[in-house]
Amino acid sequence: MSLNHYINKKVLVITADGRTLTGTLLSCDQLTNLVLSHTIERVIRPADDPETSSEVEHGLYLIRGDNVVVCGLVDEELDASIDWTKVRGNVIGGTKHV
Repeated sequence: MSLNHYINKKVLVITADGRTLTGTLLSCDQLTNLVLSHTIERVIRPADDPETSSEVEHGLYLIRGDNVVVCGLVDEELDASIDWTKVRGNVIGGTKHV
């Protein structure tokens, strides 16, 4: 499936190493290499972790296609209504290509 209809829209990407990134999709190709602008990495901490969850700004960001597990559109209104520093959850495990 082509991601071309996601161009210039806010997307969320989960990577093979379990990272969660959001940003505006600027470009993609047939190998699922992605270029995001205004990229933010969300670091969600488990409930028993004393550290708060956080968002790390990365700006312009390239994600190699072999590292993309999921790419989907973000409901921007819902996303903006969530205080991501208060969100807690289990760590997403990594994946392995076979």
